[in-house]
Amino acid sequence: MTGSTPSAPSDPFDLGGKIAVVTGASRGIGAEIAKLLAAKGAHVIVSSRKREDCQTVADEIRGTGGSAEAAACHIGEPAQIEALFAGLDAGHGRIDVLVNNAATNPYFGPIVDTDPGVFQKTVDVNIRGYFYMSAHAARRMAAGGGGSIVNVASVNGVVPGFQQGIYSITKAAVISMTKAFAVECAGAGVRCNALLPGLTDTKFASVLVNTPEILKLALAHVPMRRVAQPSEMAGAALYLASAASSYTTGAILNVDGGYLCV
Repeated sequence: MTGSTPSAPSDPFDLGGKIAVVTGASRGIGAEIAKLLAAKGAHVIVSSRKREDCQTVADEIRGTGGSAEAAACHIGEPAQIEALFAGLDAGHGRIDVLVNNAATNPYFGPIVDTDPGVFQKTVDVNIRGYFYMSAHAARRMAAGGGGSIVNVASVNGVVPGFQQGIYSITKAAVISMTKAFAVECAGAGVRCNALLPGLTDTKFASVLVNTPEILKLALAHVPMRRVAQPSEMAGAALYLASAASSYTTGAILNVDGGYLCV
């Protein structure tokens, strides 16, 4: 059995009329993705743990003519994921795009010294959270005729980051999860792809970016010899979210300045 071929839109990056949820969108990469999706016409649910921070981003989007709303959700808490989708069902009745961007990396140190509590927190957010967000979204997308899931993973999922063992393990799991959802959901018109940022100037990566000796070592392995800006991840997310990537699923898109090439 073969799937139907969608007609080519005049602007394959147009997201007009689409409902998009972006997690971890109160700052950094998530905020930049939310802003770009809105600029291309999507109504964006800006989500993160603190509603007031999400509201700031949503207000900025609306101030530039976009459409957005804030929704608090800690993806490490399954009950909050349930509540997010209940609100989405009540307010919009569907979801077309999910960007799983929220993540945590609470431990920087030798892998053998990883505290069990830190281990569990990292797994709960970076694996379980992505999984249940994706499962909820994929069921609704399938019922609505299709959609796109974009998982923000990391180059550390391919090459483990030094003293970032458990974080790297969870990001490798996200890559595998992406492929599993892609294979099982393609028949329902649901695509799932992963974006792998390299070293990016965010609060999340501040320990690496703001420590000169660590930064020098890191950039020695980046052919472009610089740190990325969060906005440089947004274009790749737009591609994966939009009809521009209509025949792309299970893909792992590196946006890393060439890091994984060497």
